Amino acid sequence: MALKHPRHNGRGPRSVEANPLFSREPVTVARYEMPRRAMDPDTAYQLVHDELMLDGNARLNLATFVSTWAEPQALRLMSECAEKNMIDKDEYPQTAELETRCVHMLARLWNAPDAEDAVGCSTTGSSEAAMLGGLALKRRWQQKRRAEGKPADRPNLVMGINVQICWEKFADYFEVEPRYVPMEGERYHISPQQAAELCDENTIGVVAVLGSTFDGSYEPVADLAATLDDLQARTGIDVPIHVDGASGAMIAPFLDPELVWDFRLPRVTSINTSGHKYGLVMPGVGWALWRDTDALPDDLVFHVNYLGGDMPTFALNFSRPGAQIIAQYYNFLRLGFDGYRRVQQTCRDVATRLATDIAKLGPFELLTDGRHTPVFAFRIKDSVDNFTVFDVSAALRERGWLVPAYTFPADRTDLAALRIVVRNGFGHDLADLLIEDLRRVLPRLEKQEAPHRDEEDAGGFAHGAETKNPRSSGHH
Repeated sequence: MALKHPRHNGRGPRSVEANPLFSREPVTVARYEMPRRAMDPDTAYQLVHDELMLDGNARLNLATFVSTWAEPQALRLMSECAEKNMIDKDEYPQTAELETRCVHMLARLWNAPDAEDAVGCSTTGSSEAAMLGGLALKRRWQQKRRAEGKPADRPNLVMGINVQICWEKFADYFEVEPRYVPMEGERYHISPQQAAELCDENTIGVVAVLGSTFDGSYEPVADLAATLDDLQARTGIDVPIHVDGASGAMIAPFLDPELVWDFRLPRVTSINTSGHKYGLVMPGVGWALWRDTDALPDDLVFHVNYLGGDMPTFALNFSRPGAQIIAQYYNFLRLGFDGYRRVQQTCRDVATRLATDIAKLGPFELLTDGRHTPVFAFRIKDSVDNFTVFDVSAALRERGWLVPAYTFPADRTDLAALRIVVRNGFGHDLADLLIEDLRRVLPRLEKQEAPHRDEEDAGGFAHGAETKNPRSSGHH
């Protein structure tokens, strides 16, 4: 279904017009219709280039978790590989080999029991990787139920209400009942005990998030595993865990090696991450790994006779670019373990320092401080009633900063917050400039008699921190 394009003043869309100063000849092009004739490439470039100047500055986008900076050498490699299709492993065998090397490196990073025989694949991002993990959970559960002669038509998946929107999509698209653990008080993610209470014989798994999009915090994966161990001991119900490590799976191994969250826990059967988040690659690449071959049902893996070769594949997408795989391998090779540790530590240092400075400004109260993923959330104190987090977000946007403001989900919809994501390329100097701009806008906001903005006109860039409260048809 195509989306309708906006109309202007009810008179239909205006044409795009090129300035003759910048082009070889004046040209007018319909906005939503393909031109009948070709045009000079410089003219086409100028038309597109000029409109894109209206986009925000990606480096000032503190909403997104996705990488907005890369070394010139990585960009050069991506340019050199732009035409390579990752699915053509018979045509591009070395690109396929580098993908395999990345899987083995991640398997070791996440303490897979047998990294030499690692089971995993690249994807277009962590959303696809998460859905592959969910599909494997569903298929394993179905196979077990049918082998026991039991019905397999009512699967459910347990997760915190704070999960990224891709999990709601997974449940909807693949007909799995979502069971959400609500937030409560100052707990902004899953409760192991409440998660276990939602599990039954139809539960295909529990999703644990290592790096919540709402506040950047790690969920207690080890405590969740212990609670599910107890559930199995009491009831016989054996529920696996999938760790959505979109961000944290590329932070914890380097900065929190003592934290047990990965394949060291036998109940963890699969993990996903974003190569294009704290994997430091430009969008889009993700990774999905399973602890062993038993965790990934073989009937989900397709063997395709493609261009004369047998190609096993497990993916929702077929053709996709190979350039990001090359860039991921480049980063692993270029930085190594210590390089990643230093990059992620710098991000965390900037986040924790920035959180501390914001808390000192007066009207703000921290929800988290960036000590897990380099992400933190903060709210406006209850004593402030003349401006909102949405006013703050809009004021910062005047200077180019994109800082999302959003309300929390069920049982904490009373809580509205701002969130800042610190990525590679956002250093202490930019953090100082952000603090200066916050100081600059606060006197103006404090002079307001009442808030000017609320959630309805705050913009739509929460980047995963959706409330799951539909305001129109469809899922939001």
